[in-house]
Amino acid sequence: MAELAGVSKYTVLRAFKDGASISSHAREAVMEAANKLGFRPNLLARSLKNQKTNLIAILVDEFQNPHTLMILDEVSKQLGDRGYMTILFNVSSEEEYMSVLNMAGQMQVDGMIFAATILRDELIVTAKELYHVPSFHICRSTDNPDVDVVNIDGFDASKQLGELLIQQGYKRFAYMKGHDTPSSQLMRIDGFRTSLKEANKNIDKIFISGHYDRELSYKLITEHLKNTPEENRIDALFCENDVLAVGAIQAVRDFGQGAHIGIVGFDDIAEARTTTWELTTWSQRADLQITEAINRLIDGISDENGDWRFGEIRVRKSHLKPTL
Repeated sequence: MAELAGVSKYTVLRAFKDGASISSHAREAVMEAANKLGFRPNLLARSLKNQKTNLIAILVDEFQNPHTLMILDEVSKQLGDRGYMTILFNVSSEEEYMSVLNMAGQMQVDGMIFAATILRDELIVTAKELYHVPSFHICRSTDNPDVDVVNIDGFDASKQLGELLIQQGYKRFAYMKGHDTPSSQLMRIDGFRTSLKEANKNIDKIFISGHYDRELSYKLITEHLKNTPEENRIDALFCENDVLAVGAIQAVRDFGQGAHIGIVGFDDIAEARTTTWELTTWSQRADLQITEAINRLIDGISDENGDWRFGEIRVRKSHLKPTL
């Protein structure tokens, strides 16, 4: 390459080194020669030498959840714009979590973003202690001070959604959750319960689907409508996310017989905005949360009071009581 470019081999090396002293004419000659020879610098080898790989690992689960796909799309775009590459790890169980972490560690990633729902705080702390890279959990809360979190105020958001249902004059309220864990990290059931308490009402029933799966939600609500006398049925339902809400709405529609349940969800997935569902929900503004997490990972800059903390309510029609 040096011979083709008409420069020394040391000039060639400087051409591929950021910040090296080299004339623009010499750099252009080297790059032209490199293109003719089909040469591409080994970016990974160079980055390892500089102790920086420009790789960010993102660990996720619940791939059937559209909100997860929204997060992946946004993360990869924003990291790409910053000159970083995304390494995706699918964590389908806690048992395989450590093997996934070992793989990420071997790749010497510059940071980790956790967007998984099944991970315990202790596992995330272990990752930071083992690999000494900045790590953040997004779209989820925790009481553990050793876990760095970027998430909206789920409590206040859920309280506002609960107040919307209360304003409609419903009498029997229910909450549907996904995973049955002792933790309330999302803070959604807490905010909902508080809105009811302030109105002298309670959560009358809790449905547990086990996963964020619309078919499981559909089955739970169908069974409730079939097996519960009309006077004892719930008439308002807060679903932990939009996937569960869509399943619940479909169950009510298919049951018919004049049944109605006011339903709200959480996440504002694409389906929620369609005329098919017109789902009242809460947009987490994952784009803003991801920007905040990436700024912390790459630049060490934090905006503690930024708009990423709040999200936005999306008032549509699914929560409304039918007009007579």
